[in-house]
Parts: sequence; structure tokens; C-alpha cells
Amino acid sequence: MMEKVNLAEKLSLFSEHWSPRIVGELNGQEVRIAKVQGEFIWHSHEDADELFLVIDGRLTIELRDREVVLEPGELFVVPRGVEHKPVAEEETSILMVETAGTKNTGEVTEERTIETLERI
Repeated sequence: MMEKVNLAEKLSLFSEHWSPRIVGELNGQEVRIAKVQGEFIWHSHEDADELFLVIDGRLTIELRDREVVLEPGELFVVPRGVEHKPVAEEETSILMVETAGTKNTGEVTEERTIETLERI
């Protein structure tokens, strides 16, 4: 069923950090939102690019050779296979587009790995 998605409304439904929720799908891709704060882990996605769009707050994408700082309304695509670590000094809301079924921790399995993402 086709319905519009209000991102602020969807973000108000949860408070956990680093726990993405699926809000849409298109062409084999999932549109995910998350609240993030602190450091995530170094990881990569061998078979999928990952798009990060900052809704509010500030997100730093650490790469092995540089850092990319994203402000609200800015996006960055991490190419497949590139190791990266997202960091947010303050609570930040983000939208991500990834291939359906891609694990949030990429090739790494650890305590923050979510096998099945919730759809909201």
C-alpha cells in the first residue's frame, strides 16, 4: 500500500540508539531511520553501498584515510567494501538507504548486530 511517511512521527516511536527501523522499500533497497549517539564500530558492507542522510544533529563518518562531517540535509554514500565508523557527539537522527537484508554491522557480528530490523 502506498502511503506517505512522516519522518518526525516515525522517529518519535523509539528512543534506542544504533537500532535502525525500516520505513520504506524500493527496488530491493530499504529506507531506514535511526537515532545515533556516541561511536559505532568499524565495519564494511562487501556487497552494498550505504547512503547516510542527516535529518538533525551532526554525524561524522570516519574512514581510514579521512573524516566526512555531515550536517542536517547533507548526505554521503559509503561505497561497498569501504570500512567506516559513524560517530555522533550528540543525539543525531539519520536516514539510510541500503540493500534489503544488509546487517547494520556489515561483515562484523557483535552485540549491536540486529539480525531482523523492525518495520515501523
